[in-house]
Amino acid sequence: MKVRYNNLFKLLIDKKMKKTDLAREAGLTPATLARLSKDEIVSMETIIKICECLNCRIEDVVELIPIDDE
Repeated sequence: MKVRYNNLFKLLIDKKMKKTDLAREAGLTPATLARLSKDEIVSMETIIKICECLNCRIEDVVELIPIDDE
């Protein structure tokens, strides 16, 4: 399985937020923001911080993609 954060980035557009706004409000490091931008795995703690900040559910942030579906 791979992860994809397109849902998160669409949500940020809907909320008229930039990635840097999210990082500041959720307390994310620049390295974590880079990992999200590259669709790399981040910790569950990070996902929870994002969900709390944006008042959303996990599936609004991350999508699991089977490797065969790429």
